[in-house]
Amino acid sequence: MSNDVSENLKIAVLGLDIANGDPQQSLQRARRAVFALPPDTELAVLPELFTTAFVSDIDELRRVCTPESTELTVNSLQQWAKECGMALAGSFSAFQDGCFLNRAFFITPQGQTTFYDKKHLFTLSTEYKTYTPGTDMWPVVSYRGWNIALTICYELRFPVWQRNVGHRYDMMLVPANWPDVRRYAWEHLLIARAIENQAVYVGADRSGTDPYGIYTDMCRVYDHMGKPLGEPFDAGGTPALTAAPSLKAVRDFRVKLPVIDAADHFEFI
Repeated sequence: MSNDVSENLKIAVLGLDIANGDPQQSLQRARRAVFALPPDTELAVLPELFTTAFVSDIDELRRVCTPESTELTVNSLQQWAKECGMALAGSFSAFQDGCFLNRAFFITPQGQTTFYDKKHLFTLSTEYKTYTPGTDMWPVVSYRGWNIALTICYELRFPVWQRNVGHRYDMMLVPANWPDVRRYAWEHLLIARAIENQAVYVGADRSGTDPYGIYTDMCRVYDHMGKPLGEPFDAGGTPALTAAPSLKAVRDFRVKLPVIDAADHFEFI
């Protein structure tokens, strides 16, 4: 598949049922889902911490998140992206320099890899105690003519952090472990961020259960006006949503209604 501009980027959002605390099983499930996607898929988005989900016990986290598991995850994703001819995104438990990190990734079919470590760690779980917060701003990846940014789950609640200054991004990817009990917030925050940033928002939530809740049918794609996009798809037993948002529609609307140009500016210190 070429690197030409894709006016309607064909994306798939995978509601993976993560095998909690089992990287090998989770990788197998993810591979099955990715390889079951339509062959013209250009970008597949996996949930947050797709190899382990949230592991609350620090000793258990040390067991399942190691330098070896980190390397295996990245190598596997790079190989899948190459074989399937699509970009892959999401987040996983990474270990680096003695720290556990909730690490988002964007990997192109050519193997170009971009990481982002979650800065705002969730305080209702033990994430903020066991993981180290990232220090960098979220990145923007240029892919098939789209500018695509990465954020993670809880960070959806921080509008200043995601402010689309200068239209830096056309699409924001939000891998998540967002339980059903907070479904209303999940959907409405995605809609709000899409509207205020005049960008496509892609919410990739897991399915299944963990100690923090139940996760059911919460993968979402909203266009630059907050309108829902996508059709359900069965990706080898994994619930998925496929969509093809329009880049022209995004950029034309920004000219028609130049909200970002009038926005207040903030400086992170």
